[in-house]
Formats: sequence, C-alpha cells, structure tokens
Amino acid sequence: MRRGIRAGPLFTASKPSAAEFKTMDIRAALPERHSKHQTSLVVAYIGDNAGRFAELLTMKAPLPLLAGVAPSRQWLPAGPWATLLDFLQAQFPRIPTANWLSRLEQGKVVDENGQRLAANSPYRAGACIFYYRELEAEISIPFPERILYQDEHLLAVDKPHFLPVQPAGRFLRETLLARLLNQGQPEGLAPLHRLDRETAGVVLFSRNPATRGLYASLWQQRKVRKVYEALAPAPLQARDFPLLRCSRIVAGEPFFRMREVAGTPNSETRLEIVESRQGGTLYRARPLTGRKHQIRLHFAALGIPLVNDRLYPELRSAAADDFSNPLQLLAKTISFPDPLTGQERSFASELRL
Repeated sequence: MRRGIRAGPLFTASKPSAAEFKTMDIRAALPERHSKHQTSLVVAYIGDNAGRFAELLTMKAPLPLLAGVAPSRQWLPAGPWATLLDFLQAQFPRIPTANWLSRLEQGKVVDENGQRLAANSPYRAGACIFYYRELEAEISIPFPERILYQDEHLLAVDKPHFLPVQPAGRFLRETLLARLLNQGQPEGLAPLHRLDRETAGVVLFSRNPATRGLYASLWQQRKVRKVYEALAPAPLQARDFPLLRCSRIVAGEPFFRMREVAGTPNSETRLEIVESRQGGTLYRARPLTGRKHQIRLHFAALGIPLVNDRLYPELRSAAADDFSNPLQLLAKTISFPDPLTGQERSFASELRL
C-alpha cells in the first residue's frame, strides 16, 4: 500500500471488535481511490491482524488538522527495515529523502502516542505512524462551494465542478472537505457518499459521529434517491425516451475508467428528456444503483456522450483542466427518509447547467 489509510463512514460510528472486523467486507471500507490491485494487497496484507487493523482505522490521530487536512496514517508491516527512514524510503520511493528528513525534523511524523519520530528511530512492526502529506504545487479551483443546509447531524453542500470531495492524489487542500474544515466545521466531518470531481451538485456530510452509521446505512439499504441533470446531444430516436438503461459495469483501463461488458446487469439508470437547447438536450437521470461513472457511461453507450466528458466514450489527452468547459453533469437533488425522525428529507442544488 503506497498511501496511508483513512477511515470511511463504515468505521466512524463505533469501533469494531476483531471478530466483527473479520466478517466485514474490507473492500467496502477502503477509500474509493484504491485500485483493485491495491485493495487486493491490503486484504491479503491484513490476514490474521484484523483486530489491529480495526484499531488503526478508528484510532484518533495525535496530530491536529493542518489547513483543513487530517494527517495520514500508516501501519508498519513486518519487514527487513532497521530504521523508520529505511521504511519510508522503500514505501514511498517517489518522495525525496530530503523531504522526509525535513518532516521528521519539524515533528510532522509521530507514533500513535504522539511521540515525535526521528530518521534513526528503530523500526517497530505493528506500530502506527501519523504524518502530513505535502504537495509541491496544488492547482487552485476557482469556484466556491455553497452550504445549503446544516443541523447537528447533517451538512448539505453545493459542490462546484472540478473540486474533489476529499483529499486524494494531486489534491490535498483544494478539496471540499478541507475547505469546510477551514471554515470551522467539526473535525469529525465526513462525506456520506462520493461525487466525481468533474461533477457538480449536492453532497451530504455527517457532522455527528454518533449518528453517522444511521445515515451511512441508508445507502446500503438503497433508500437514497438521487436525481441528476445532464446535457448531451439529441437522441438518435426520441421515441426511445424515457428509458431504463441496464448494463454490467466493471473496472476498465486505465484504472480510473469503467466499461460495460456482457453479463448480468449491475447498474440501472432511468433517463428522460427535459428540454431541447441550443447547445444540446437537457436530460434527467435517476440512478437506481451507484456504480462509479454510471451515468456518464450509460449516456456514452447510447451514443450521446455528455458534453465536455473527457473520459467517455474515448479517453482524451490528460491536459490541464479547462475551467471554461466543465462536464455537463449536475447532482440536482438527493432525498431519503431521515433515520432519526422518519420524515422525508430532500436537498436541491442551486446550480444550473
């Protein structure tokens, strides 16, 4: 595993026992950014250490937030390394040794007890270290987010195009989560679902760890209803709409793309036409399942790819973001029965395509 692990909503409500952890779907607990290969390595790596891994995922970080970004954590596996620096050099070969030496000297790498670690600190298999990720140059996203609603338990936010929900890859501070934490939201704030960086619209966060599990379970129980708006070319045959697109979606190549294959469908999207526009046709999409890139892939498969989609049907050159031409996909509404009150809740984006 090349990156530290951050606990997702599955582990934030309560700390699982070793026995409970062994029965969980570990793959579901890992961040979405982990590739299939990385996830397989993690699952194999955990082995009989389920109790220790569960403790790692729920352990409170001894380092504070830094500019809205939580420290990363890394479990130290058994290995041949004599010192901590030996391990860091082997585990993160793309990070110059000078960078690690600087972080260690500044006290930015500590153990689970908050004790500062040094380059010559003896390597201790089974220990957990915490450290701050650093990026040399991070792209600034020139669009603001807007808080739509908040109470003791929930936060609904309008996410702009191009802004990631949480830190990953080349984005650290320019993320929705980091921005919200910098604005004074509670340190335990956590997103309840994902939304592609290129897609704009409503994102729900949990503000209260005590009730987080109740809200997160709504997705597992398929009680959440989402409606998207999308701009794409006019359909080849208007009489085909409204329609239900069903297909089997699996991981594609490169790792960040998906593809349709033959087999039992695992994705469903209801599509309907809203209106015709000069720049294309406005559609309404209601995903009945939550596969990665599901809506984008379904439109592309119908021969009407979304306007400004750089991934489907073909992968375009990996040029810098064109902020003047965002992907024309908007998460317009999200609705669900509140698990605390039983009342229907619904939040709508104020953005428009």
